[in-house]
Amino acid sequence: MTKPARSATLAASFALALGFAAAPALADGGLSVTGPWARATAPSARNGGAFMVVTNGGTEPDRIVSAQTPVAEKAELHTHQMDNGVMKMRPVDAITVAPGEPVTLRPGGLHVMLLGLKQPLTQGSHFPVTLTFAKAPPVTVEVPVLGAAAMGPEGAAMTHDGMNHEHMQHGAMDHNSPEHEAMHQQHMKQMQQQGQ
Repeated sequence: MTKPARSATLAASFALALGFAAAPALADGGLSVTGPWARATAPSARNGGAFMVVTNGGTEPDRIVSAQTPVAEKAELHTHQMDNGVMKMRPVDAITVAPGEPVTLRPGGLHVMLLGLKQPLTQGSHFPVTLTFAKAPPVTVEVPVLGAAAMGPEGAAMTHDGMNHEHMQHGAMDHNSPEHEAMHQQHMKQMQQQGQ
């Protein structure tokens, strides 16, 4: 490899590891996967999560039916649901991607659950995830690992504004009240305990 080519490859790898925007991964049928990212995990963590946006630019609905990655023993499609007032993760059989309606896989919602991590996810590294669709060919994306408190590819720290409140079911609660802060802390603790 020539020196300029090697430099370009290293620069691209560095940008990917930092989570800079890259061209979307495309599949036949108009599906694209953009903004992949994951959170760094503790050395003892057995599980992690991968997040991204899947967009269907075609005319027919499709479904994500599975995910694979070499960094974990198993990857599953998961969602968060309230169960008797407790936020719990649940596997789902598939995730529908309707035309023109991007599906955001994110903390606190739909995501790719990485079960049985073979090594910790370390900030600045990256790993491949392959999504398999019911109709379109599989798509593989490189997932950059951000900080443990990141809420997206921008690397933003976890803040109240980044929370997905639709799953917390607190309606019109005063966001400045002690009750809201307690619910926020409980939600964050549950996500950490469940490997997020």
